[in-house]
Amino acid sequence: MRKFSTYCLLALMLVCVSVRAQQIPAAINLDPPVDKQNPAAMQSFQLPSHGSELNALMYIAAGAGPHPVVILLHGFPGNEKNLDLAQAIRRAGWDVLYFNYRGSWGSPGEFSFTHSTEDVASAMTYLRDPANAAKFRADPKRIVLIGHSMGGFMAAYGGSQDTGVAAIGVISGADFGAGDMAAHPAVSEERAVSGLASRLAEEGMAPLSGCTAEGLAREVWIHRGEWGFAKFAGGIGIRPVLLVTSDDGLAPTAKSLADALRQNGNKQVTERHFATDHAYSDQRIGLEEAVLVWLAALP
Repeated sequence: MRKFSTYCLLALMLVCVSVRAQQIPAAINLDPPVDKQNPAAMQSFQLPSHGSELNALMYIAAGAGPHPVVILLHGFPGNEKNLDLAQAIRRAGWDVLYFNYRGSWGSPGEFSFTHSTEDVASAMTYLRDPANAAKFRADPKRIVLIGHSMGGFMAAYGGSQDTGVAAIGVISGADFGAGDMAAHPAVSEERAVSGLASRLAEEGMAPLSGCTAEGLAREVWIHRGEWGFAKFAGGIGIRPVLLVTSDDGLAPTAKSLADALRQNGNKQVTERHFATDHAYSDQRIGLEEAVLVWLAALP
């Protein structure tokens, strides 16, 4: 009887492993077939935005396409660029555009949060140019914004401002405390700005040019009434949204957006949580799985 029970337990474990293996997207650990006529590729180029030429990369999927496109947006200041995620998304058949905002990581211009929102809009305009879409074998009608941390804010804001965005993915999205500033009007400007400036300085300002931590914090204060995540729900409407959170303290921000979206009738909100840090350091495969499963389910 004991031997029979052991066999049953082993069989159950094998079934669970098999089911789990079937759930993991193949693109996480399997390269696509080689297409000699239209191979996977990477192109570097300069993306024009308000008089600056931003450093950009396009990960081009194998095949003739046209391929749907993810614009992958990095955070503040952008130490974790999530390019492993970009590679996995490309293996799944998507083009991926990555770029550095004005004044960040060598892109010319002055960094600011407002400039970054403009740069996201410029990226979408660039992809919608028929000549650029053809060059990258991209489908300009299927653009998805996915961002991490500050990039999550940029994705949610950009999607709320542009109805042509097909879907929005937010990974540990940060609104820089704008939502809290608006919710607690009794807090003085100087106290709010000083506290946020200290946090921004701790994140690291070295990769950024043309800005100061205090200046960026004051920019958030000025826009506090419009930059809280819940403010974006109306503009996003009923489009698909992925909200990924971790144990970094930003989950309430995602919840505020999720609640606002559902109150506005959005039934396409997907939420995933990982017990890890802000960079998803020990959950990179889990993060890839969450994003790829969500992308595969999009129309």
